[in-house]
Amino acid sequence: MLIRRNFTIEADVIEGCLRGDRKAQRQLYDQYAGRFLAICIRYVKDRNLAEDVMIEGFMKIFEKLPQFESKGSFEGWMKRIIVTQSLLTLRNNKNLSMEVHIEDDDEMVEASYEFSHLETDELLKMVEELPVGYRTVFNLYAIEGYAHKEIRDMLGISENTSKSQLSRARALLKTKLSHYQIKERSSNG
Repeated sequence: MLIRRNFTIEADVIEGCLRGDRKAQRQLYDQYAGRFLAICIRYVKDRNLAEDVMIEGFMKIFEKLPQFESKGSFEGWMKRIIVTQSLLTLRNNKNLSMEVHIEDDDEMVEASYEFSHLETDELLKMVEELPVGYRTVFNLYAIEGYAHKEIRDMLGISENTSKSQLSRARALLKTKLSHYQIKERSSNG
């Protein structure tokens, strides 16, 4: 007789995964794949590569699961592995260089903008369009909540470089938001 087990509590899912139970692993994957793919896409714009990164991240999660000490959020622990896997891919893929060429300062004008009509998807699209270095630091700092010291350690750059990349990312986003606002006014007027 085959016993079907439904995993309903996070601790049960973790225990099942530790035992190598495929159903528990599938449940964990199904529960978090969408969120983790979105994280990977924030760092690695190519969707196919992002999917590969996510799958590699899940493999690391299952591999390192015995190291999870149930101190803090399980999702946060997994998310850190996914972010780290995304950063490793950026670091190892020569086509996704972290080098950023500084644009003309004239293009980075101070912009006034408002978010009243801006959709979340449009803002995320603007972030995705940032150069790799800017986007990576912006994601780590503004979205993931890492400090510049942590970003320094994760990316192997100086703290000042992290701060500079963030500042340039913000300036470029302000410019993009200003252009968006002008476009919106002209299409509505």
